Amino acid sequence: MSQATVTPPGAPVFATSRLPRWAPAVIAVASVALSVGISLAAGWESKVQWALIAALLFVLGSYVVTARVEGRRQAKDRVATSVVWVCFVLAIVPLLSLTWTTVSNGAEVFDGYFLTHSMNGVLNNEPGGGVYAALLGTIEQVLIATLIAAPIGLLTAVYLVEYGKGKLARAVTFFVDVMTGIPSIVAGLFVLSFWILILGFSFSGFAGAMALAILMMPVVVRSTEEMLKLVPNELREASLALGVPKWKTIMKIVVPTALGGITTGVMLAVARITGETAPVLLLVFGSDLINGNPFEGAQDSLPLYVYNQYAIGTPQAIDRAWAAALTLIAFVMILNLVARGIARWKAPKTGR
Repeated sequence: MSQATVTPPGAPVFATSRLPRWAPAVIAVASVALSVGISLAAGWESKVQWALIAALLFVLGSYVVTARVEGRRQAKDRVATSVVWVCFVLAIVPLLSLTWTTVSNGAEVFDGYFLTHSMNGVLNNEPGGGVYAALLGTIEQVLIATLIAAPIGLLTAVYLVEYGKGKLARAVTFFVDVMTGIPSIVAGLFVLSFWILILGFSFSGFAGAMALAILMMPVVVRSTEEMLKLVPNELREASLALGVPKWKTIMKIVVPTALGGITTGVMLAVARITGETAPVLLLVFGSDLINGNPFEGAQDSLPLYVYNQYAIGTPQAIDRAWAAALTLIAFVMILNLVARGIARWKAPKTGR
């Protein structure tokens, strides 16, 4: 005979009711509507206040509704999820606002003519002109900085992960940490004093690229170091057990396995230096003429172009500044897409 299960007194009773999937969306809409109503009634005009009140009402509403339907235990879980969603929205809204503002203001001038012409012969209060000289300078300066910083950063990270022990490794790690916090203006002043004032070289795109390489190097080292640490030690041990030398194990096993993360780290470093203005302002000097030689003469760049055009202050110049900012964002986005494609192409293939 089967015995009936008796629930002991005081035992927790688990709720069987569940909120529908659309319930969080309804709570969010109701929170926004209630926030707008409260703000209008109180005479608050700040959109930031409206958003903060709506976020608070969404979290409280999620807890109250879930507690009544599913119980307090599920309500606490729902509150944690709601807080995560609120933080995500608060983080993404400035990014979307920045992108929308740049696109809406820069689209008026951004076209093929703008990308293929320079500012040579164009007055500040005249429409026309373009960003070709600045775009060419940025491409050359970032490319040179990457060619300098990426190999040095990669080899430094390989040394720290695979070989680094003792005082030398600790010293290298310390200086990498120090370089991570160096302001961009300090890197520009260092290259200015050493390369131009002491050695006597002239202002050029190469001088700016060296300052950008100083800023890029610690980012490459740190990101590459973390990616190499994620490679399982079993892969290294298996290769070494087969008699493969350690340097070949690193080149053929470790680095290809972490190539996706390394490429992403390099592109993050490139994105970090592409928008730097202070080193370029000190060392590249800016020019309205097209200069394709980064080793001789003043050169322009996109951040410096945006700074100069916005400083002029005329409506035509401000439109060109917004269009150049849009070009800069598109340039960084294209670089990231190319990097992701290369990382996926070069990633080690696993056979079935």
